[in-house]
Amino acid sequence: MLTNRRARHDYDLLDRVEAGLVLSGSEVKSLRRGGGSIAEAYARFRGGEAFLEGATIPVYEEASYNNHEIDRARKLLLHRREIDELRAAVERRGLTVVPLRLYFKQGRAKLELAVARGRKRHDKRRAAAERDAKREMDRALRGRS
Repeated sequence: MLTNRRARHDYDLLDRVEAGLVLSGSEVKSLRRGGGSIAEAYARFRGGEAFLEGATIPVYEEASYNNHEIDRARKLLLHRREIDELRAAVERRGLTVVPLRLYFKQGRAKLELAVARGRKRHDKRRAAAERDAKREMDRALRGRS
């Protein structure tokens, strides 16, 4: 399972969607081995379809000449309605679609996507301060009981 830990820090997550992912055999084997990164990835819409851009899946050495491209665009499997909603959010409201985690569910590769709004630096600081304050309150309450 791959996670995008930076997404929760850099973005305010608004809506989440689960999507399937079209992968080749060597990509699946490489992911099952634990390789890959979705930290710099995002979803792009072309011709009525959604693609995952910027995700890195390393080469699977045992695949020899049948290997895949490391940084290719990978098609996302979504319903038409979901694609239209995501595209509308990106075009109208200036949001972006970022992956949160890539995992296997019943043997199939799934990607959790989120519609997100980018945070400014001062927003990140405020969120960190709120997190710290909540942590302190929890500690104080735990110490009392």
